[in-house]
Amino acid sequence: MRCYLQAFLLCLVFTLFSMLYVFSQLADTLEDRDSRRLKEQGIPRGSSHGTGQLLRKVPGLEGLRVREGGVDRCISQSVSYWNPYWRLPADVCGVNCFLESSLRGRSGSAVKSDWRSHLAVVACGPRLEETLTMLKSAVLLSKKPLHFYIFAEDDLHDSFRNALDSWPTIVQTKFDFEIYPITFPSENAKEWKKLFKPCASQRLFLPLILTEVDSLIYVDTDILFLQPVEDIWALLSKFNSSHLAAMAPEHEEPRIGWYNRFARHPYYGKTGINSGVMLMNMTRLREHFFKNDMTAVALKWEEILMPLLQKYKLNITWGDQDLLNILFNQNPEGLYVFPCQWNYRPDHCIYGSNCQQAEQEGVFILHGNRGVYHDDKQPAFRAVYEAIQKYQFGENMETTLLEPLEASLKSTRNTYCGRASHLFTKKLKQSIMSVQQDVTER
Repeated sequence: MRCYLQAFLLCLVFTLFSMLYVFSQLADTLEDRDSRRLKEQGIPRGSSHGTGQLLRKVPGLEGLRVREGGVDRCISQSVSYWNPYWRLPADVCGVNCFLESSLRGRSGSAVKSDWRSHLAVVACGPRLEETLTMLKSAVLLSKKPLHFYIFAEDDLHDSFRNALDSWPTIVQTKFDFEIYPITFPSENAKEWKKLFKPCASQRLFLPLILTEVDSLIYVDTDILFLQPVEDIWALLSKFNSSHLAAMAPEHEEPRIGWYNRFARHPYYGKTGINSGVMLMNMTRLREHFFKNDMTAVALKWEEILMPLLQKYKLNITWGDQDLLNILFNQNPEGLYVFPCQWNYRPDHCIYGSNCQQAEQEGVFILHGNRGVYHDDKQPAFRAVYEAIQKYQFGENMETTLLEPLEASLKSTRNTYCGRASHLFTKKLKQSIMSVQQDVTER
């Protein structure tokens, strides 16, 4: 019996040392690969691109401190589903990237995660100011704390961080934030990035990047909240056991609908869905097996996206929104449809008011798609955007935001959307009064 035990222990030790040897060889191989790549690019071993500073592979918080005055490679080398830590270049310490991920926002925040509404946005190109105005509208009207996930091109990171950190301290206590690089699967990154608008398809990969997040609200940069974010967050509680996500219809009136008249691919319901405001149960999206028309086997989220694009890329017009329409056409039980007042666009008033819920209760979320905040085509939408953009934190919202906005909207009555502009301020007025009352009671 003792001989068998000794033989077993010897085998166990041999296996352990064999595994250590294999991993060490793998690490050396990866390091040699990166060394050759740096050499081919004319970059000295252990130095950063375009600088003469040495990059130290110091792990942990000490590594973060070492990099404070130097080069931060983790900004552009994030750890994600398709870019795991063992694929990072040799001069990037994976431990630091993990730590940085948890430190991207403000440290020491008193915000409790159980109370937060989680909000994600993707910003590329000249969308900095528009995104900040959207975030501003969320902070102004919300009573519960918020957590922002901002996905942006690298050259926008400092601008976002500096802008948000410059907001008054009392405002900053209402939210915290994390800033992420734009990240696509490496083998198809160019194809995904150029789909429809730059970076717009990033939203499809949020469940695979934010693996620790259970649920969130995704919004386009051209969204304005006219009531507290926690009100749309509360719609998650209305999900049944099959619901994976929630969106509003693309159109209310089929006679002016786009999908039912022009689409060359499957779409959800009678008029399709609009993905500019989307509630996502990320856990369910990651775990669900989706029916599809490509194979008899149901596929998970990370498995279905690329085959879906390859099959329909010549037939889609609105990029990732079209892919979501196809997915939920084939899995309709997974979608919770909320009313148009949660995603109110020029289509709801440009040919006359056609959003009945907004007629009754007002507009909850304004969506200024097609650039209407920045041109003269829909002056009513632009008036709301400029009123929130120009408002200064700390001022009385009723006298310096609401009243000037109502005056500006009167001059837009010559347009169809201007005639419906009283719907823009109906819920906004209630939200402002509620916030002002809370301030007074304090």
